[in-house]
Amino acid sequence: MASRNPVLIRATGEQIGATNQFSSDGLGNPRDHGLDARMTLDDVIVKTGMLFAVLLVGAYFGWTSVVGNPSIMMIAMVIGLVLAITNSFKREVSPALVLAYGAAQGVFIGGLSRFFNDAFAEKAPNLVSQAVLGTLVAFGVMLFMYKTGVIKVNAKFVKVFMISMVSYLVISVASFISTMVSSGSNWGFFGAGSLGMILCMFGVALASFSLVMDFEMIQQGIQSGLPEKESWRMAFGLTVSLVWLYTELLRLLAIFSDR
Repeated sequence: MASRNPVLIRATGEQIGATNQFSSDGLGNPRDHGLDARMTLDDVIVKTGMLFAVLLVGAYFGWTSVVGNPSIMMIAMVIGLVLAITNSFKREVSPALVLAYGAAQGVFIGGLSRFFNDAFAEKAPNLVSQAVLGTLVAFGVMLFMYKTGVIKVNAKFVKVFMISMVSYLVISVASFISTMVSSGSNWGFFGAGSLGMILCMFGVALASFSLVMDFEMIQQGIQSGLPEKESWRMAFGLTVSLVWLYTELLRLLAIFSDR
């Protein structure tokens, strides 16, 4: 199936897909002629590990500093959002900006985790560790289901996923506006009632299926012969999905604990 992922299409480019960029080595295998080394799964794993190392360092800083200065978490959130948008739409991937995103996002989720940890210290003392474990389990399950073909990324899957994403975005924006206009409003994503729980569960499901889209993008990127540098883009996509999944699980567990 041809990819409909705009990041992959932009990363691949016409020169990667063109047959005149590669020739056969006589055994039917494509051979590089003057291009950068092609991306492998090992490249993606290494870059993802590097990005997560930076993210964990940032998370430690956020965890230890948010108590004395909670504004650090909000500043990191804004910086992370700007860098996420920049990395998503940047034509040529920048490892420095990807690592900067990891650092900023690490500070944010570290501060957010400390906030939830302290707020639910009595009701749910293991809230953060449960969210981390849940994220790892979800990652493993989605990878298994993708590799075994239980979940197939076809045109129908992509269409449903994109419609769900747009719906999620509309509701989240409406929730944010409602909170800003009506002080103390707990509508939508910011609510702890049944609606808030349903929307949070919807977010967890979407973040999980986003991982499947990342797996497909990585596989297509390797098959398309993307340059090795594009492994940074793949690592970035995986990290965005995992951070999103973790924050949704953290909120969901908090809602359950509060109830």
